[in-house]
Amino acid sequence: MVAITLPDGSVRRYDHAVTGGDIARDIGPGLAKSALAVRIDGVLKDLSIEVSADAQVAILTHRDADALELLRHDAAHVMAEAVKELYPEAQVTIGPAIENGFYYDFARATPFTPEDLEKIEARMGEIVARDEAITREEWARDDAVAFFEGLGEKYKAELIASIPAGQTISLYRQGKFIDLCRGPHLPSTAKLGKAFKLMKVAGAYWRGDSRNEMLQRIYGTAWFDEKDLKAYLTMLEEAEKRDHRRLGREMELFHQQEEAVGSVFWHPKGWTLWRTVESYMRRRLEQNGYVEVKTPQLVDRSLWEASGHWDKFGANMFTVQTPDERTLAIKPMNCPCHVQIFRTGIRSYRDLPLRMAEFGSCHRYEPSGAMHGIMRVRAFTQDDAHIFCTEDQITSETVAFCELLKAVYKDFGFEDVRVKFSDRPATRAGSDEIWDKAEGALLEASKAAGLETTRNPGEGAFYGPKLEFVLRDAIGRDWQCGTMQVDFVLPERLDASYVAEDGHKKRPVMLHRAILGSFERFLGILIEHHAGRFPLWLAPVQVVVATITNEADDYAKSVLARLKSAGLRAELDLRNEKINYKVREHSLAKVPALLVVGKRESETGAVAVRRLGSSAQETLALEDAIVKLTAEALPPGV
Repeated sequence: MVAITLPDGSVRRYDHAVTGGDIARDIGPGLAKSALAVRIDGVLKDLSIEVSADAQVAILTHRDADALELLRHDAAHVMAEAVKELYPEAQVTIGPAIENGFYYDFARATPFTPEDLEKIEARMGEIVARDEAITREEWARDDAVAFFEGLGEKYKAELIASIPAGQTISLYRQGKFIDLCRGPHLPSTAKLGKAFKLMKVAGAYWRGDSRNEMLQRIYGTAWFDEKDLKAYLTMLEEAEKRDHRRLGREMELFHQQEEAVGSVFWHPKGWTLWRTVESYMRRRLEQNGYVEVKTPQLVDRSLWEASGHWDKFGANMFTVQTPDERTLAIKPMNCPCHVQIFRTGIRSYRDLPLRMAEFGSCHRYEPSGAMHGIMRVRAFTQDDAHIFCTEDQITSETVAFCELLKAVYKDFGFEDVRVKFSDRPATRAGSDEIWDKAEGALLEASKAAGLETTRNPGEGAFYGPKLEFVLRDAIGRDWQCGTMQVDFVLPERLDASYVAEDGHKKRPVMLHRAILGSFERFLGILIEHHAGRFPLWLAPVQVVVATITNEADDYAKSVLARLKSAGLRAELDLRNEKINYKVREHSLAKVPALLVVGKRESETGAVAVRRLGSSAQETLALEDAIVKLTAEALPPGV
């Protein structure tokens, strides 16, 4: 007798082994029709898998959170089948589900064209219409290698050959197509539906190694219905309009070029934006009891070896060999250097908590294909801080940090913030006992801070668990920015200590924390979130004074002088152009306020105020306009 316990607590008993499909049909025809997969004792399986012992069972439908990943995984396989039917010479490699879609990497001498993508997408529709059953088969590893070698699929054969000998291999078959996969999968291709679209082709190295062959990666997106697909494509269109690279160029904020790959050339307006954000952050930190420090860029490898970063990040460090045969690394992070400051002199429990902040310039090697505008670069500045504290202070310091973080995000226009709890990774420093203590402390602190967290297994830092703060922007995209990490390991490795109340030496706890993450990435997010239409306090140019006729030039110059003396970032436009042309040009430059002056305004000491995005115009006395604008331009927290 097999007892199946369902999510509502009810139990169904069978005198024989049953599949997920059998259970769904037993519950009702509606569930049988919508069933996609089955969860057996918490593990997702194919509907066809038999349950032969008592188990907790849940039937997965499109309403379940992880159903979309299953759908996208199948979309990758259906795309691979379509490619093999249309282009038999193409070799298949790997094809996973990813956020918002899927991809598959192919080895093919001829590049895929946009027209090819249209053909592949159409063939995918035909495969869905065929309603091909998707079935799981178990093979011996060597038999699977021989099979794919016989098909001329050298990449797939290589992948299978790397699996330990004696391990059973699972292959999935749909129609005439067969592929290596752990599964699970939908019961048939028809369950995929038609709400999918192929998006683009990009290059990708085999197994992600730049020493290997370059493959062609076809990206696609898949959803359960046309409405969701359309909403996603609309979001992408809006994202393209907000692309920070395009806006950065149009607004004259920054540029990048091949001679400095992964670095940013900040132009005057962009650097004004940077300094505005930096000044705001510095003020916030000072208000919350942080001390600011500055540490060296070049540090001997011995420190990185002692901290453990050399083994973990050595391949991503930029290094320099000196004539006296020393190896120096350009720092990829600030934490070991902050420990060096903590270690100078004798620290007492009375000095704790010590909140040490740095706008630290760091460098890390990123592969060319991984970089994206200013969002992912090789040279970046962290709004980094480390809090040295006692174990008893972990909770209070975490609560205070979370309050500060939420206030900062709100000031920048982000109010939808999600939190992930990332626990121990497979490769880590420190004992399990230390990790148990660190994870327990961070969980307790996050509860005290009133945070609702979702688990992010295995994604902690190599020295400690962390909270990851994820912002949702104006068009619904998520961006991971802030972090809070509890570290018992680094103070031990680098011999940091303080004199406790009982006179004995103790190791401090080190809380690694950041709010923005990196300035470059956060500014990119900020540009896209606001679509370049910054609130007045953030805008690089807050006001432009534009003349209607040359008769108002002298008055316009005096208006500019008054604006600047009031502390506003203002510019003057005296060009001999029509006012509508000037309005349009400054609107494209995303200037928040335009003060239009002509003969009448110069005679009455007034200005016509025009706001970005509005055709309405308000005529005010100059001094009234300045009072209004300066109040609006005041940064939060001043």
